[in-house]
Amino acid sequence: MTDDAAADFLADVRAFTRAHVEKDAASWARGEALDPAIALQAAGIGLTRIEVPVASGGLGLGFRAKVRACAILAAADFGLAMSLVNTHNVAKRMALTAPEPVARKLLPDLLQGRAAACTALTEPAAGSDASAMRCTARPKDGGWLLEGEKTWIVNARHARLAIVYAQTAEHGQGAGIAAFLVDLTGPGCERYPIEAGFSQVSIGTGGFCLNQCFVPGDQAILPAGTAFKAILDEINGARIYVAAMCCAMVSASLRLARDHGERRHTFGKPLNQHPTWREPLARCATQLAAAWALVEAAVAATETGADTRHLAAAAKVNAVSLAQTQLPAMLHAMGAEGLRETYPFARHIGAAQIAALTDGSTAMLLDRLAGWDPAPVSL
Repeated sequence: MTDDAAADFLADVRAFTRAHVEKDAASWARGEALDPAIALQAAGIGLTRIEVPVASGGLGLGFRAKVRACAILAAADFGLAMSLVNTHNVAKRMALTAPEPVARKLLPDLLQGRAAACTALTEPAAGSDASAMRCTARPKDGGWLLEGEKTWIVNARHARLAIVYAQTAEHGQGAGIAAFLVDLTGPGCERYPIEAGFSQVSIGTGGFCLNQCFVPGDQAILPAGTAFKAILDEINGARIYVAAMCCAMVSASLRLARDHGERRHTFGKPLNQHPTWREPLARCATQLAAAWALVEAAVAATETGADTRHLAAAAKVNAVSLAQTQLPAMLHAMGAEGLRETYPFARHIGAAQIAALTDGSTAMLLDRLAGWDPAPVSL
């Protein structure tokens, strides 16, 4: 689609965020359930269809539009942004690789917001090391039997469908991993929510156990030999949009602090007339500009088909670190006023900790980046 189409879509995302997400995010943080109409409204403007081909009912937009949509949503609520993009990613995968009869049957409910979906990779003993997964898939007449547990999965507590990655060969063989489309409401699946010190409602975190769960043969949507590479490619993309989401949370918080500094007076003048108050905001803005630039470089590299492993990792590590340090600093700039639930500071600070653990921990990514030389010129 054209640049104008992408711009119109992002304008709709902004309007949706202001009208619905900003209004209700505080109640979700308290643990109140989302109105089901939210998913329908999100789907109505295309948030479940961004990169899905037009021929399959999607918008046919590119990766950049997805990253920007995630950022706009996350500026108000990280959890809902993660929830919606995960449903979208499953819809895209189904449109690209599921057999046509399967896609025709199951895809419409995802695209129209009547059902959510998740991608199930993490297990109790296998996180960033995908090749260590224990969930197995064994041939059975007409399909496969899946056995194992997936945990800390976005949308797992309410999703209808999951793309489950499972081992079809011996433990530890990446080439043996395949991907299966699983009905989480069917027999052989028992799901559970995961709660934490801050609410997991809008992100829908949970897990499920598969006990001899039968999957028809036509729902094996990525065969062994291709699924492991798909995992790595999709995780690189996720690191980039999570980085953009962290930057967006900091951007929103910086703007709120700046506005507060114009209104709040102390010692006879606005806060923003005090150099000691302005300095943390200046440092935040400087670091934020660098973080956004790294996200942009990673997006541009993705668009050209370049190897983004290091750029994606660097963008995520940098943006997470920014969020973990600057969100508390912006809350401090607000003073006690920033603790009111009408402001997003507290939930953004919690979301930054979630971001640090998604799609590869910071420690793992730093280990990868230790051997990277990003110098753009010969020295």
